[in-house]
Amino acid sequence: METTENQLEPTAEPQIILSDEAQYYLQKAGQWAYFLGIVGFVLSGIFVLGSLFVGSIFSMMSKLQPEAATPYPAAMGGFLSFVYILLAVFYFFFSLYIYQFGSRIKNGILHSNSAEITTAFGKLKSFFKLWGITTIVIISLYALIFIAAIIGGAIGIMSSR
Repeated sequence: METTENQLEPTAEPQIILSDEAQYYLQKAGQWAYFLGIVGFVLSGIFVLGSLFVGSIFSMMSKLQPEAATPYPAAMGGFLSFVYILLAVFYFFFSLYIYQFGSRIKNGILHSNSAEITTAFGKLKSFFKLWGITTIVIISLYALIFIAAIIGGAIGIMSSR
């Protein structure tokens, strides 16, 4: 018994053609992304500047506190400087990805360059991937804090008996 297989010729992938309205929306989204990227770079710089000053502010505050009151620890300034720099780095990468999306999508739509548009969507994917990973980390930290608070509360209740 012979079986014949129908072999289909490989067909080219279907092309996505964007309407003028869709291109207009992408162009406007690119302009806003470009703007938000620039604002993000400026805010990252402000975070870095703040990290330089918060250490010296806390050091000065620890010296000015009288001995009777609880003084601010001088090391707190170093810790806050580290936190500010960490926030600046995170904010910089979010801003970088959204800026790259904005500038590339604008150029790609303007010059009808599909390679540039593809690269722009790759940057948008990276932005959302970073956002998703950050969200997972924050939710995990919240869960750990919640569990630690429950355990701490249970220990507090048990020790008071």
